[in-house]
Amino acid sequence: MPLEIHQFPCLSDNYGYLLHDPASGDTACIDTPDAEAYLKEASAKSWRITQIWNTHWHPDHAGGNATIQAATGCTISGPAEVAERFPLDVALGHGDTVALGTHQARVIDVGGHTKGHVAYHLPESRVAFVGDALFALGCGRMFEGTAEQFWRSLQRLRDLPDDTMAYCAHEYTASNARFALHADPGNVALQVYAADVESARARHEPTVPFNMGREKQSNPFLRADNEDIRNRWGGTSAEQTFAALRTAKDNFR
Repeated sequence: MPLEIHQFPCLSDNYGYLLHDPASGDTACIDTPDAEAYLKEASAKSWRITQIWNTHWHPDHAGGNATIQAATGCTISGPAEVAERFPLDVALGHGDTVALGTHQARVIDVGGHTKGHVAYHLPESRVAFVGDALFALGCGRMFEGTAEQFWRSLQRLRDLPDDTMAYCAHEYTASNARFALHADPGNVALQVYAADVESARARHEPTVPFNMGREKQSNPFLRADNEDIRNRWGGTSAEQTFAALRTAKDNFR
């Protein structure tokens, strides 16, 4: 039986995700930005929370761990950095797997936003939960990692199949689209994408999840090794071009 994904808004601009396996009855929280919202949403669907999969340590991703575990007895898995601040039962690294019933997720190292950030790729379901490493038409701020580390991480996500649907943790797409058009103004695929984003947001519709094939054509942070991007933003390597793009986005208004 296919997995079910329940997406819901929480906090100011986060998305919460419950991943449910109908065959086993198991349900995983993808991050825990708002414990009460997660418990309420799971109860409304009569789903039993058995696991938490954290992507990184930030409080709007792991801050609800203790409350949800106390209420459900669930097991918490995530990168080791989570344990420095919040409950964690199983420390995960690149190449590890976690399972929900018979469905397995591959853990991908996507450090850069934080040093230990991970993503979860479920190839059979053609979905990936990418936290704050990658956004629709953007990427996370580089709070802890280096440009070299973050670029390697984005390459790992870029290697996902084109038909993968990526679930990021925030609704930042309209803002990201404005910078992307500034960063890569001649990209026709991006122009079409940005127009679709504007229409979706005008209808108050989410822009997440997003298709990785389209993202590879349009997201400037995934195109730091593209000749046009490099010529516009400088650098003698993709890492340097990525760093220039990230700095520009940090200061973009």
